[in-house]
Amino acid sequence: MATKATTTKKSTAAKSTPAKSTSKSAASKSTPAKSAAPKSSPAKAADAKKIPAKKDAAKELKDLFEDSLKDIYWAEKALTKALPKMHKNATDVKLKQAISDHLAQTKNQVKRLEDCFAALGKKAEAKKCDAMQGLLDEGESIIEETKPGAVRDAGIIAASQKVEHYEIATYGTLAAFAKVLKEKKCLKYLLETLEEEKQCDELLSSIADTNLNSKAL
Repeated sequence: MATKATTTKKSTAAKSTPAKSTSKSAASKSTPAKSAAPKSSPAKAADAKKIPAKKDAAKELKDLFEDSLKDIYWAEKALTKALPKMHKNATDVKLKQAISDHLAQTKNQVKRLEDCFAALGKKAEAKKCDAMQGLLDEGESIIEETKPGAVRDAGIIAASQKVEHYEIATYGTLAAFAKVLKEKKCLKYLLETLEEEKQCDELLSSIADTNLNSKAL
């Protein structure tokens, strides 16, 4: 009889074990799963590479300043060739006059840049400006893709203002460089041109606002 009693107790103990196991399982289920850390895209990681500097890369601010002057010098000279084409394809009288006036200004701005090079003791040198080339190409495409009249005029103003905004940004930056480098003569020339570019941009906006855009509807 003693043997049977012992067996019964062992059996009862064995039956109570699954209950503990179930409790552990429930606890395991209640634990929130950890979210996987976002993986960086292999494509993005491949694109984000450091670009090695060229052999003739600017080492000092003065080098960058002079290199940027070469860029805008090329840009202004290219603009003197593009503006006559815009003038010929424009229709609005005020727009044609604005383009004609700015052509004269641009030629003078080229001369100012040459004076700036001279003040630095450097020969005026042009380096192709890819940004301006792209803007001028876009302007030509707009002329090709619009019919003469108000619609084309609106497109010419849009293209011209993109050029003005690029020039405003460029001359503003160059003026800041000149100030830090204490190139007073260059600073004077650059600020004069910067003011002209701002005025031209405002004039184009006023021409567009005086019913020209409405006529293009």
